[in-house]
Amino acid sequence: MSSNVSSKSHATLRYTSLRASIFLGCLLLALLLGHFGIIPVAGSSGAVFLFLLAALVSAPLSYVLLSKQRDEMSAQIAERVTGMRSRTAERIAAQNAEEDAADDVARSVAAPQS
Repeated sequence: MSSNVSSKSHATLRYTSLRASIFLGCLLLALLLGHFGIIPVAGSSGAVFLFLLAALVSAPLSYVLLSKQRDEMSAQIAERVTGMRSRTAERIAAQNAEEDAADDVARSVAAPQS
């Protein structure tokens, strides 16, 4: 059970690092293909082309290969948002209760004077 909790606690970091790794692998492959002339590149615009090519190739790879990690990250974010919403609702309820108590005290003090 604790391994499940720890795996979900770093889901965003894991997904992001794997996504970056896939991009860097694609970039390395594109640079090697450019270096050996398999992909024709020239100058700084060629380097930009290789970066764009790596991004274009890594996006669908990440989508397919990282679906489990993306689902874990989504669950982690949804859990945090739910927790924030419940804490906010509790805080608002406590503030409303304090205001109601203050109104009741004010009314009870004001009632005998009428």
